[in-house]
Amino acid sequence: MGGGEQNPALTFLCERANGGDFLILRANTEDDYAQKVNEEIRALCPLNSAATIIFSERDDADDRKLLERIAQAEAIFIAGGDQSNYVRFWQDTPVEEALNRHIAAGKPIGGSSAGLAVLGEFSFSSMIDTIHSPDALADPYGNKVTISRDFLRIPLLAGTITDTHFAKRDRMGRLVVFLARILEDGWAKQVRAIAVEEGSAVLLETDGEAKVIGSGPAYFLEAKNSPQVCRQKTPLSFRGITVHRAPPGASFNVKNWKGTGGDDYQLSAVNGEIKAPSNHGVY
Repeated sequence: MGGGEQNPALTFLCERANGGDFLILRANTEDDYAQKVNEEIRALCPLNSAATIIFSERDDADDRKLLERIAQAEAIFIAGGDQSNYVRFWQDTPVEEALNRHIAAGKPIGGSSAGLAVLGEFSFSSMIDTIHSPDALADPYGNKVTISRDFLRIPLLAGTITDTHFAKRDRMGRLVVFLARILEDGWAKQVRAIAVEEGSAVLLETDGEAKVIGSGPAYFLEAKNSPQVCRQKTPLSFRGITVHRAPPGASFNVKNWKGTGGDDYQLSAVNGEIKAPSNHGVY
């Protein structure tokens, strides 16, 4: 989910819990709000339980009772907030191991906003602060361009980074920088991205077929060649990024990286500016 309310996406995940335990993971959230969301989840579909675990520090990731709740969950949803908390609190901890066991068992997992941002093999971890497109494009190695990897292992999202609140917050430029950095730093020989607009969601099935729902599109990017110029305090130059724009109702298969019901185009970064075809805007 790209951010905002998306009950159809929650229903999609809820139904795949098969009437079992639905678990929401959060960081630094008020208990009253968490209880309200639990009630909303229980109203969406029949469940054995809907509960929230709120993490406030890294030491929480060693709590055996919390780990047992994660192990028992049939579906897990990672809420929005600040993704740096999830990386700080969970990476290289028993919680990370428990989440990856959940994924390996074929159980459903999803997330919204910050929760979506950590689902890919790579993620913008926002460890210092968020980064805006013009600043990232002007300096791809600026200290706010913090990218993490090796957190969650979702096979369908291997080699992929995700982004949210996408067109609304003009995040195409920074996402192109993330792709460039992953290639320049040798983390992958080719890299993909899934970016979801606020108020929309991508519903991904185990066969790789995805459907876009909500009020806006999702974007599927791919880069196979290293950037021309990607270095500290120098504007990015990076050609040949392919984009598939999938509007609500369109489908996209992440295994063969092809979609139906959308449109395809290419983007480049030239001296720190995103360039789109004359017949197509950046978004």
